[in-house]
Amino acid sequence: MHKILILTASIGSGHIKAAEAIETELRRLLPDAEITTVDFMARRISRIHWFMKEFYLAMLAFVPNLYDVFYKLSGGSSGGTLVQNAFAWIMMPVMKRLVRRYEPDLVLCTHPFPEGAASLLRRRQRESYRLATVMTDYSLHQIWLYPAVDRYYMATEEMRMGMISHGFAVNTLEVPGIPVASVLQEMKDKATVRRALAIPEGQPAVLLMGGGLGLGGIESNLRDLEEIEARLTILVVAGRNQRLMERVQDMADASHHQVLVWGYTDQVHFLMRAADLLITKPGALTISEAFVLGLPMLLHDPIPGPETENAIYATRHGAAVWLHPREDLARSVRKLLDGDSLATMSRAAVSCARPDAAPSIAEDLKDLLLRRS
Repeated sequence: MHKILILTASIGSGHIKAAEAIETELRRLLPDAEITTVDFMARRISRIHWFMKEFYLAMLAFVPNLYDVFYKLSGGSSGGTLVQNAFAWIMMPVMKRLVRRYEPDLVLCTHPFPEGAASLLRRRQRESYRLATVMTDYSLHQIWLYPAVDRYYMATEEMRMGMISHGFAVNTLEVPGIPVASVLQEMKDKATVRRALAIPEGQPAVLLMGGGLGLGGIESNLRDLEEIEARLTILVVAGRNQRLMERVQDMADASHHQVLVWGYTDQVHFLMRAADLLITKPGALTISEAFVLGLPMLLHDPIPGPETENAIYATRHGAAVWLHPREDLARSVRKLLDGDSLATMSRAAVSCARPDAAPSIAEDLKDLLLRRS
C-alpha cells in the first residue's frame, strides 16, 4: 500500500485548495493508498510554525509590502539560498517528526516552506521518499527552487524554461497548470445558479472577494459601487473576518443594490458561476478558478511580489483589468458592463484555463510511485 503525505500551509487559502484538488484525484486513482494532508503551519503541528504565520499575518496589516521585502530578499541566488536554508533548518525537525509518523513513499508540497524542509531532510538524512512540488504562482521565484525534488508542477511554459536556465533537469519539470477542484467543470448552468440566488433576470452580478482572510478593501469597493446608478446584484464574501462581515451587512441594508453577504463559505464556486464580473485580489488559485469558469476579473491591491505577477499574467492575456491605485472603480465597472467587454474577457479567460491540471498531476504522481515500486 502506497503512503502519500501532502503538505500545505494555511497562509491564504490557495495552497490548501491546490492540495485538496490533488488529494481528490489521487484518491480516485489510488483508492487503496494511505493519503494524509497536513497543514504545515497549523498550531497542532508546530507552535513555532503557527507563531511565524500569525506574526506575518499581523504584520501584513501594518506593512503591506512585507511580503515584497521577503520576496526580494529571497530572490537573489546567494541571498535567496541563505534565507531558504534558514527557514528549512528551522522547520526540518517538524518535517522529520512527520516523516517518522507517516512513513510516506511520496511527499507532495503545495507551499515552499514544507518543500524546503523536506528537501533538506532528504539530503541530510538520506530519506527515501519521493518529493514533488506544486508551484502555486504564475511566475518563477527562487523561493520555490530546491535540490532533491523529483518533480515540479508549474503554471506556464515560461516558468519551465526559467527552471531549465537555472540548471534543473528537463525530466523533472511538468507544466499542467495550477490545480483547481474538479467540481468547477460540473457546475450547473449560469441561469440556474442565478435563479437559485434570486438574481433578477438581466441584472448584472458582481462578486467581491478578498480571499479567506477577507483582505482587499471590500468595504471601500462596496462604497464605490454605490456610485453606479443602475441596480446591481453584489455578492460579497467576507471570509473569516467576522467584523468585516458585520460591517458589510450594515452597508448592504442601506444599499440601493441587491447585496448578498457570506462569511467563510464552501459555496464560492457557486457564487463565481453566478457572477458576471469578479472584483478581487489576484491570488493564483482564484485567478485559475475564474479562468475555468470564464469569469472576467477586475484586479486590485495585489500583495507586492507574486500577486503582482499574477495580475500581470491575467491582464496580459486579456482575462482581467488591473485597477491601479487612485483609479476609479465605479467608472471601470460601468465601462466593463457596457458593450462586449465582458464577453471578450470571458473568452480570453477560458483560453487560459487548465481544468485538467489536478487529474494530470495525480496521474504523473501515480506513475512516479509505480516506477519506484
